[in-house]
Amino acid sequence: MSTYFFADRDISWLSFNERVLQEAGKDSVPLNERVKFLSIYSSNLDEFYRVRMPALLALKKIEKEKAAMSVYRQAVEIIDRQQDDFGRIFNESVLPELNRYCFKLIYNDKIPEKLKEATTHYFFTQIAGFLQPVLIKGNTDFFLENNQLYQAAVVQYESTDEQLYLVNIPTNYISRFFRITHEDGDYIVFLEDIIRQNLQFLFPEAAIFGAYNLKITRDAELDLRDEYGDLAKKIEKQLKKRDMGFATRFLYEPGMPLRHLQDMIEVFSLQKASVVEGGKHHNLKDLASLPVQNASFSYPLWPAIQSLKDKDIPGTLFAAIEKEDRIVHVPYQSYDTIIRFFNEAAIDNSVEKIYTTMYRVASDSRIGYALISAAKNGKKVSVLVELKARFDEANNIRWAQKMKAAGVRIIYSGNILKVHAKIALVKRKNSKTPYLGLLATGNLNESTARFYTDHILLTAYQPMLAEMETLFNFLRKKKKGNLQPILFQHLLVAQFNLQTRFLEMIDREIENAKRGMPAFITIKMNNLEEEVLISKLYDASNAGVKINLIVRSICRLVPGIPGQSENITIKRIVDRYLEHGRIFIFHNEGNEEVYMGSADWMNRNIYRRIEVCFPIYNEAIKKQMIELLALQWSDTVQAVLIDKNLENISLSMGDDQGIRSQEAIYKFLSEQI
Repeated sequence: MSTYFFADRDISWLSFNERVLQEAGKDSVPLNERVKFLSIYSSNLDEFYRVRMPALLALKKIEKEKAAMSVYRQAVEIIDRQQDDFGRIFNESVLPELNRYCFKLIYNDKIPEKLKEATTHYFFTQIAGFLQPVLIKGNTDFFLENNQLYQAAVVQYESTDEQLYLVNIPTNYISRFFRITHEDGDYIVFLEDIIRQNLQFLFPEAAIFGAYNLKITRDAELDLRDEYGDLAKKIEKQLKKRDMGFATRFLYEPGMPLRHLQDMIEVFSLQKASVVEGGKHHNLKDLASLPVQNASFSYPLWPAIQSLKDKDIPGTLFAAIEKEDRIVHVPYQSYDTIIRFFNEAAIDNSVEKIYTTMYRVASDSRIGYALISAAKNGKKVSVLVELKARFDEANNIRWAQKMKAAGVRIIYSGNILKVHAKIALVKRKNSKTPYLGLLATGNLNESTARFYTDHILLTAYQPMLAEMETLFNFLRKKKKGNLQPILFQHLLVAQFNLQTRFLEMIDREIENAKRGMPAFITIKMNNLEEEVLISKLYDASNAGVKINLIVRSICRLVPGIPGQSENITIKRIVDRYLEHGRIFIFHNEGNEEVYMGSADWMNRNIYRRIEVCFPIYNEAIKKQMIELLALQWSDTVQAVLIDKNLENISLSMGDDQGIRSQEAIYKFLSEQI
């Protein structure tokens, strides 16, 4: 293997978040959607500080300290530049557009005097009862909660020196924004600005010399190193501590006096955190709830297409699957078909067993209720609930307990491996096709299915589904030490054959290229990080294989480097829906092999998770997937090229009249029905 160059994963991710920010800056994007992209950017950045910044800071303790700190400093510089772009987009583009429609968001400014009566009334009737000022002293035991907003008020009583109080901003109980209808338009005021305006009522006998907004971001990692014991209880205990983690960022409002800033750092032990001077308002992820309504502010409605109509499947969905494989493309097509799969399983008298994985459970999961009904209807239901799905742990535990109480057998993955596979299996008695299966690229979650693009195969192909039952039996028994190798012929399963089979398929294209035959690879995934697979793609490029990659987020493969990646082109697509499906197409001398599944090519997916990728054998579905991916590749509006510097290079000519792949896919699927 040659010595190859790999991009840094964190710098690459920041390039993705910049692409999100670019959407907010587009005049062609409807106004509410631009505001949502600003919100998504802000939320993403918060998570980066919670998850990745601790990892970068931890590297200071090892030999690569200088390199790690270099990446850390580079990341901070990129974030600072992006924050400047955020402010420019918001102040120079979004706010003027809101004003044009008579929505006046009071941002970085005082509340106008004409609104004082309304805001004071709101303060006393809705806000005051939640406020709990705390005097900051050297021995205070007050704890700054993660990502919660506070206001530092500098006050002085006659008999004292200046004192610093922290006032909580109760956004957990009250909307972040207060909308006031006035004769010259609708005004929208930040909750913290109303509190700032009325601080005199909190400190009636003091002089107030200033008020400054701030927030702390804390490490989100759970400590689950011990594999033994009750995992659910351990996670529940750890969740209570999650927001108590060490501070990774201290964000404060400009103008805060240095002496008070230093007091805050000292009192709350923030010396190791990134101390960042931000804007006047923080937590701008809350912009997603900005109270403005206008039909023109949002994308045109795309009603979900009914992928399978009752007239097309007289009888049951199960009978239709027995006849022919089916596929559902969400959110373009309705999730009803997937709900129906589980609902039919719950009431079908021939069904004796149901197996499924659940990685991120919807808060009001119809699938969860169907599984409960199935268990109460006498079926043996086994559900592997992944408790370690970051930020969904509490909801997953709640559903696991609810299903267990109804008689569902709940399986946990243990501490070492996550189960990230998205699969379900129904086993029936007295049937020529005892197995019916569901294999997906995304979570079995009807909520995220409204805005994540994923693909869900429904099949009765018995040899592949028999392997799926073998996998479920392995997951059920592995705690007892059943770790014997399993030979999968159809499924690609991480920890068994997934990496090996992908390497073999790339090698086959390499051999074809060396023989002077056409050799192509097209892959779409969310993240591309793992060096063994990337190196094999570099080998393929050097052999003359043409490689097209659509990578949404992290991408450590660097395209366009002579002697390494001259034949590799990478695109990134950000649009109204979150690109989430993983698709792998290998030319194979013109007899394309198409796989889909749950696995990105990241270290965690390859080495620390159970993942499942699956082949598409149905020729009509295979043809459709190739056409859909070709539509994505032809995007000239929302797609950008990722260059060797990880920059997002626009493909648009500036008129937005080219191919917009999500719109083209919706039209394509509409015409299929």
